[in-house]
Amino acid sequence: MTPTPDSPERVQRLAVRAMQVVLLVLFGYTLATVRLGLALGVGFSLFVTLLPALVRREYDYSMDPPLVLWVTLSVFLHTVGSLGPYDWFGWYDSVTHTVSAVLIAGIGYVTLRTFEEHSDEIDVPGEFRAVFIVVFVLAAGVFWELLEFASGVLATELGASQPLAVRGVSDIVNDLVFNTLGAVLLAAFGTGYLDRPVRYARSLLE
Repeated sequence: MTPTPDSPERVQRLAVRAMQVVLLVLFGYTLATVRLGLALGVGFSLFVTLLPALVRREYDYSMDPPLVLWVTLSVFLHTVGSLGPYDWFGWYDSVTHTVSAVLIAGIGYVTLRTFEEHSDEIDVPGEFRAVFIVVFVLAAGVFWELLEFASGVLATELGASQPLAVRGVSDIVNDLVFNTLGAVLLAAFGTGYLDRPVRYARSLLE
């Protein structure tokens, strides 16, 4: 069935295309201005937004438009933020962490449910799935904070600019709080959108 011009699916696809165009323009700009560190980050983000299309072509699996939009929005917000908004707006970092945490929580949930449905030996009660999602996101958040710190130390030793911003303990606590918020939002409202990815992931194990 072809989406109508004003259907949610068409709007979501147009939003994805618009963000991809912006990332492509930013990639060209950062290359032209010889900002190679930023160009690498923008290029990687653009590649991530193209993964759903690559999966569809290589494995004949189409992700739901809302999921594609969320993946694209997550990397788009982070990439744009690295160009200035992280420093300009105090709330921007909180928004990006919440959006990214929902995506990370989804990855954790799909992984858990895939192995749970694939193996008869794994049976996780529903309430513990929510706990797992939160713990998974917090663990990913701690790993990211350690990565930021390590990159800062390495950059200092090499006399280079820091690729990831390190803003102190209060910023780390704030990041983890909004990571938790994103995990709770996914656990409370978003798991229903992940049934198809779970079924597809399970089929890959069979």
